[in-house]
Amino acid sequence: MTVGYMTDATCNIATFRLREAKMDDQPIITKFTPKKPQGLIVVITGNGKGKTTSAMGMALRGCGHGLKTTIVQFMKGDLYSGEWDGVKMLEPLVKLYHTGKGFCGIEGNPYAHSEHRKNAQEAIQLITRILSADDCDTLILDEINNALQLKLVDLDQVKNIISSRPAHMHLVLTGRDAHPEIIELADTVSEVREIKHAYRKEIEPQPGIDF
Repeated sequence: MTVGYMTDATCNIATFRLREAKMDDQPIITKFTPKKPQGLIVVITGNGKGKTTSAMGMALRGCGHGLKTTIVQFMKGDLYSGEWDGVKMLEPLVKLYHTGKGFCGIEGNPYAHSEHRKNAQEAIQLITRILSADDCDTLILDEINNALQLKLVDLDQVKNIISSRPAHMHLVLTGRDAHPEIIELADTVSEVREIKHAYRKEIEPQPGIDF
């Protein structure tokens, strides 16, 4: 028995159909397959919490479709984050490389800008190898927007990553202060806006929620 279907006209991508049929009181849900698979450029930016979290959700969702995801984290590396071990439970479909030494310019970080840039440039070289190998369906570049804004990487380098990626590969770029030219090149852009944050009430970051 068909009970309805929904069209997402705002995206103008496709019509999604949810067909429910009574069979042992369990619904049958059909899987949607795009007529023309296409790699997307997705930018997740803004000053609110949830940019990396959103990208990690895409990695989890991709696992459900049997897709391979590679994650390269810029600027993170001095403070443990749960996804480092969490993604190991999703191997071999998900790989994660954390390449940085913490957030450049944040009070308490002991490394000079030159050291942060050196690490970021090594990450660019790693990404070049990943693109050449063409061994993943989704490539997540976590905090690359920040790295660009802080001049740890160059705009031409990021634009080259976008232009040289295989056509089938999704590319996700996270971090605050996304560059206007990167936003222009993207297919999908989301801005995460802070309304409230627990740290403003002097609540410490909590495992599993904040890191």
